[in-house]
Amino acid sequence: MIPRTRNPAGWAVLLAAVLACALGGWSYAQARGDDTLAYAKARDAALADGKRHIARLNSLDGSDAASVRSGLTSWLDSSTGPLHEQLKRTRSKDAGELTKSGATAHGKVTDAALTALDERTGTAALIATVDVEVSPRTGKGGTERKRFEATLARTGDGWKVRALTAIPVGGGA
Repeated sequence: MIPRTRNPAGWAVLLAAVLACALGGWSYAQARGDDTLAYAKARDAALADGKRHIARLNSLDGSDAASVRSGLTSWLDSSTGPLHEQLKRTRSKDAGELTKSGATAHGKVTDAALTALDERTGTAALIATVDVEVSPRTGKGGTERKRFEATLARTGDGWKVRALTAIPVGGGA
């Protein structure tokens, strides 16, 4: 038989533990259905997809015709809307010029941020800084720093680049 105690401190500790558990459960339930959490997840997805696609749109292996075709296909996979249509329209011309030049470029997004996100319409705006390492077929290559502003659109395959605008890097005096 377990002896019953009339220790008020024990009951106070038990009550505090039950209240802490109840508060934790309520807080968890609130967070699960929180619109802020859903917005944060959408923001993170748009940013990650945008960075990946901007890097891809600044990369191309020009060493041979097959690599150029593959690169142009990845550009199409990264784009949607007007940008996608423009890339489709100029694909043959681009393939010829890029194969002839033989240059290879590898883009790496060094910094990016969403400046707008509208979940309802499935659009976002992103700014990014990209280092593009260029290796020409002949001569010396180098790295160029570029800045871009992109409009993203949510598609069935995630966020894709709808428009891409280069932002001039200003020279300070």
